[in-house]
Amino acid sequence: MGENQTIVTEFILLGLCLGPRIQMLLFGLFSLFYVLTLLGNGVILGLISLDSRLHTPMYFFLSHLATVDMAYACNTVPQMLVNLLSPAQPISFAGCITQTFLFLSFAHTECLLLVVMSYDRYVAICHPLRYSVLVSWRVGISLVVTSWACGSLLALVHVGLVLRLPFCGPHEINHFFCEILSVLKLACADTRLNQVVIFAASVLVLVGPLGLVLLSYARILAAILRIQSGEGRGKAFSTCSSHLCVVGLFFGSAIVMYMAPKSRHPEEQQKILFLFYSFFNPMLNPLIYSLRNAEVKGALRRALFKESHFLLE
Repeated sequence: MGENQTIVTEFILLGLCLGPRIQMLLFGLFSLFYVLTLLGNGVILGLISLDSRLHTPMYFFLSHLATVDMAYACNTVPQMLVNLLSPAQPISFAGCITQTFLFLSFAHTECLLLVVMSYDRYVAICHPLRYSVLVSWRVGISLVVTSWACGSLLALVHVGLVLRLPFCGPHEINHFFCEILSVLKLACADTRLNQVVIFAASVLVLVGPLGLVLLSYARILAAILRIQSGEGRGKAFSTCSSHLCVVGLFFGSAIVMYMAPKSRHPEEQQKILFLFYSFFNPMLNPLIYSLRNAEVKGALRRALFKESHFLLE
């Protein structure tokens, strides 16, 4: 790392290459999305911590998904907002590597958490009588710790392989944050090993988890079809379809980015795909996984009623 820093001490983030008016419009729009992301996920975390009825493994997993989404947005969005106001912002070499590590760590962890949550719903719907055994607190904590640990360790492998490369210029990253593929383009050495490891990791944390998620929901849908009540079946289908939409957006855009041939996706198109990670998925997750949930709505009503009752006194 020391050798790299003696040659290149900072990078320039080019950001979104657009006109000044469009950049100001996007700054306002993305700032609103950023606030909504933090607010939505913050409300979910607050409700889960304050309402004892939500102290279950399902909402424990959901709280960690909300934490990942908030951290994910905080890692990439502020830098992009600054870049929209003042393009071509510099970032130190150490800061860039740290941002890359955090991005990869949170992305990997979210992939694994989505698998854990689909397993939780599968057990709850298909094996309700064994739920307390198959998804006990001990099992739930172990699954969450494993997700965070595996996500961080895999990100550490990627960053370690990046740090072995020399960076001797140019030092302009054509992105709004230090995304690993954009950083690798600046290395003045062979990056084939990095590309192979990225592809292998994509199979491990994208294709594998996506297959497990789809398998879980296929079993869930089979169980739903056996429900006698038409209303219950419709409600379950609605919930599952909304969950699958979020999963499809998250995994689909990631697979296109890291596994499809790069010649088919120009750099500007790649930046748009990454907006799904930075904005849309973290913003949609609270709506899809929580605010459509009757228990969360009940907790929100109780919290608001308690607050209004306190103010009246």
